[in-house]
Amino acid sequence: MLIMAATEPIRDKNQLKALADHYLHRGQIRNYTLIIMGVYTALRISDLLRLRWSDVYDEQRQAFRPHITVTEHKTGKIKSIALNKKVLSALRQCLLHRRNDFIFANNRKQAKAISRVQAWRIFHAAAEAVGIMGKISCHSLRKTWGYHAWTNGKISPVIIMDIYNHSSYTVTKRYLGIAQDDLDRAYLGMDLI
Repeated sequence: MLIMAATEPIRDKNQLKALADHYLHRGQIRNYTLIIMGVYTALRISDLLRLRWSDVYDEQRQAFRPHITVTEHKTGKIKSIALNKKVLSALRQCLLHRRNDFIFANNRKQAKAISRVQAWRIFHAAAEAVGIMGKISCHSLRKTWGYHAWTNGKISPVIIMDIYNHSSYTVTKRYLGIAQDDLDRAYLGMDLI
């Protein structure tokens, strides 16, 4: 039986920042925005690539929406996601380079979004350039949000489970790749008395 290796989150915050900055410093704002939105919305890449400007920007009011509402392609469930300052900042920059109605528009004449393969190439090139090793893919962006939410301890595991539509704590823990070294840091980092 073939067992596929699970994609890992990006655990190191410095590497995560370097990943996003890789495209920001090159002026490739669409690619930068893809990484920022992937991390901060915890959406699957298929849902990110389907996003249109009308999902995030109200043309009538000339203002960004505070939330995006997405019907998840995989589950059919409706999600409302608050857009934080970093996402809104990336979107503001990206809007200046708008090509068509898709946020992650391709560079061709047809009004389409980039493909999943192209998104993987964008992500993989940046990960390789900044030295991120391991089982990394676009799905790592989705997992990264949950991993850091979990390990910083400020967000309840119940909320994280709900965001991912997981049925149990065990599923979420396995999905996020919570490893023994994470548990060790929790034990060793406590200073109660």
